[in-house]
Amino acid sequence: MVLGLVQGLTEFLPISSSAHLRLTSGLLGIGDVGAAFTAITQIGTEAAVIIIYRRKIAAIIRAWFGALPFGPWKNTVARDNPDARLGWYVILGSIPIVVLGLLLEDAIDSVFRNLLIVAAMLAIFGVILGAADMTARQTKPLEHMNARDAVLFGLAQSLALVPGVSRSGGTITAGLLMGYTRRAAADYSFLLAIPAVLGSGFYKLFKDGLGAEAPVSLPLTALATAVAFVVAYVVILWFLNLITTRSYAPFVIYRVILAAVIVVLVLTGTLTATAGA
Repeated sequence: MVLGLVQGLTEFLPISSSAHLRLTSGLLGIGDVGAAFTAITQIGTEAAVIIIYRRKIAAIIRAWFGALPFGPWKNTVARDNPDARLGWYVILGSIPIVVLGLLLEDAIDSVFRNLLIVAAMLAIFGVILGAADMTARQTKPLEHMNARDAVLFGLAQSLALVPGVSRSGGTITAGLLMGYTRRAAADYSFLLAIPAVLGSGFYKLFKDGLGAEAPVSLPLTALATAVAFVVAYVVILWFLNLITTRSYAPFVIYRVILAAVIVVLVLTGTLTATAGA
């Protein structure tokens, strides 16, 4: 339940849920819960996104199918329809994380989960987020998305394969640097995460599963996933309201402080840096 609470609280904030799960599981004395547990519990948080964005998702799906030159709904929607184009951009932006996730799977499950690497990513990308937020023009709405921007968003999302970067933090930072508004960057970040998170979660569930040797059993992982869903639903609504009026400065400060805390915990021997310890 604690791990599910942490997952739900941190998944969509730009502070890295995987870093928090890695730290929390260590402090609970169960070692690293592993990439499989993280990926599966993210199914719960992504379900919250689907419910909150259900109308937008339905509009994108209808427009995308309607704009296809084949199929039962062919040519019922103009090909330059904004929702149809957004559907293609979500697909295009999802390619980098799929390719890199498969190529780097072993490192993601082991090397990248070193707590010192996690701390470094928290601090470095926190500072980058702060700089982007202070200098961003914030003039482009989501309707101005193009193929180049979709690929750049996708590459930024793939950085989150390293715990500490943050999926939402990476994509929102990229969006701000490209001139998108905070709300547009956040909206696309959440939409772009759907295929990546669901794909990763179900891939890990059916490929690796969670056997008796896993730090957290499958039934308890299901409990954590349910808790994460409920908490994430509330957090997303709060976060979307927050970013329309406030900067990302509090998240930047938090990331740097958390990075320092992790380093102190490792140097004092409270936690070991290597995954699975």
